[in-house]
Amino acid sequence: MNAPSSNYLQIAGREVHWLDWGPRDGPVVVAWHGLARTCRDMDELARHFAERGFRVICPDTIGRGLSQWSPAPDEDYQLSFYGRLALGLFDALKLARVHWIGTSMGGAIGMVCASGLLEATMKPRIASLVLNDNAPQIAAAAVERIRSYAGHPPAFDTVVELEQFFRTVYKPYGWLSDAQWRRLTESSTRRLPDGRVTPHYDPAMVRQFEAHPDDYLVWQHYDAIEAPVLCLRGVDSDLVLPETLAEMRSRGPGAAGRLQIIEVPGCGHAPALNVPGHLAPIEAFVRAAGM
Repeated sequence: MNAPSSNYLQIAGREVHWLDWGPRDGPVVVAWHGLARTCRDMDELARHFAERGFRVICPDTIGRGLSQWSPAPDEDYQLSFYGRLALGLFDALKLARVHWIGTSMGGAIGMVCASGLLEATMKPRIASLVLNDNAPQIAAAAVERIRSYAGHPPAFDTVVELEQFFRTVYKPYGWLSDAQWRRLTESSTRRLPDGRVTPHYDPAMVRQFEAHPDDYLVWQHYDAIEAPVLCLRGVDSDLVLPETLAEMRSRGPGAAGRLQIIEVPGCGHAPALNVPGHLAPIEAFVRAAGM
């Protein structure tokens, strides 16, 4: 399979980077990464679908990876603006219908888009929605845990030291090969002016939790979703609680019989989507949803 193309677009006044995998005429999957991560987290999933004839679009959210850092963090680092970026990407690429696969924050952006409450034209364009360890309400204690490391990213003298940090904080992802850990590290590392290395994102992106404290309380969006939804929950997740899953079953897509929930063994927050046990149920769900 050919390597993905690397691309940039100006959307809502910000430069957004994305990778484009697979045949351009295939059914489209949009794979959106988590809070402090980059599009490269989706490499295994994108390769899996691209080899099966899908086109896979993997964006870097602004403030992460190779996308622009926001000059207005309190206005831009929130789900509604991320939804605007998604709309701009869909329009620029003429994406009429897609399957959305989102890890953590990427799942929340998917819910905001699939509901149509912020932008009505997005709702019919989401054929199915996969929430990878994300839900319409997330545990406050987990948010504080994430803020504790994401808001103050450490710096190290060497890339190997940074890799050990990643192996520790992302241990809940489950099994990754040594090569995958190395790629995760090298694809999310930036060097500071003093020569040290640190994770490749804008620390100000955690302003989202202070400027918009209820941004991830999105039950109103969940309730409005008409597409089928698959929720993957790491069995050890501290972000998606069992009582939240129970409520998801009783309302919105759950009450309408359009919700599937799968508990993923050996993972917390969030499954890495890098092994057959993660990818096979997603592929089956996407194929069943059709276009």
